[in-house]
Amino acid sequence: MADLRVAIIGYGLAGRLFHAPLIAATEGLSLATVVTSDPTRQAQVADEHPSARVAATPAELWGLADHDLVVVATPNDAHAPLALAAIDRGVAVVVDKPMALTAVEAERVAAASEEAGVLLTVFQNRRWDSDLLTLVRLLSERRLGQVFRYESRFERWRPVTDAEAWRETTPPERGGGQLLDLGSHLVDQALVLFGPATSVYAEVDSRRGGAADDDAFVALSHEGGVISHLRASATTAAPGPRLRVLGSEAAFVIQGVDSQEDALRAGRRPNTDPDWGAEPESHWGRLVRGEDSSPVASERGNWPRFYELLAAALRGEGPPPVDPRDAVATMRVLDAARLSAASSTVVALTP
Repeated sequence: MADLRVAIIGYGLAGRLFHAPLIAATEGLSLATVVTSDPTRQAQVADEHPSARVAATPAELWGLADHDLVVVATPNDAHAPLALAAIDRGVAVVVDKPMALTAVEAERVAAASEEAGVLLTVFQNRRWDSDLLTLVRLLSERRLGQVFRYESRFERWRPVTDAEAWRETTPPERGGGQLLDLGSHLVDQALVLFGPATSVYAEVDSRRGGAADDDAFVALSHEGGVISHLRASATTAAPGPRLRVLGSEAAFVIQGVDSQEDALRAGRRPNTDPDWGAEPESHWGRLVRGEDSSPVASERGNWPRFYELLAAALRGEGPPPVDPRDAVATMRVLDAARLSAASSTVVALTP
């Protein structure tokens, strides 16, 4: 069977370091075209993926008309328009998170894919982080008892804004800021683990004084009774644990962030690295009961699983790796978080 031909629109951080290597490592997928108008990035494509064509604009890509899948890895404000353009042409599409800038926009994209019968999914790769997979295992084994509090953080210490980074200089209404970026992962993980949210309280700030928010706290009340506390911050001088999950029998605490992003940045690849996704014992989390604690062996992180599942879905062998309706639910929470932060109130979510 011939490989499915994939095009990536955008060759910045997401396109170059996340999507392209994972696609190249997935059996049955072939990176055919990359869209970028930047001469430096065009040269990077030629060096890193010599068999891929380079197109300067999405319009040029649409003229080629020989792709099975388009990956949208552009700045956030172009996600929905490009996804709709792919759907209109009957081409399956992956949209990097967030799928859109608002829940209304996300709903429009999801509805268009359903009406057209075109596969749509969203790159929520952190569903396959080592820490989350380890927590899923502990929950399935009921090692924590009844969970009542879930704390999840992506906290960094970057006191000076990077003037070259669009996520740090673009206002939220055009797709910038921590809430849309890391907040999309945090909310998605919480909803996957503990189900729909019934209310949202949030505090969102720009502590460095720029256009984009750089510090966000979101509290969710889930239908099942769990409370999630989520933080995405670039201005935290003393980052807290990546996860702290409190249950009636024990707690699970893990300090560090999954290593797959660092591995990709360092040039390691899942199809050539036999230790891909394995965390050293020094990075394992701990099961804690008061003053007693014991290490918990980490599950291997598995970002490649996203494209493995997607390749199967494109062959008609299963559902897409992330249901686009999940992305709509995430955007409803993020919209409510902005409203809560602006009004200093708890915002109720209707089913």
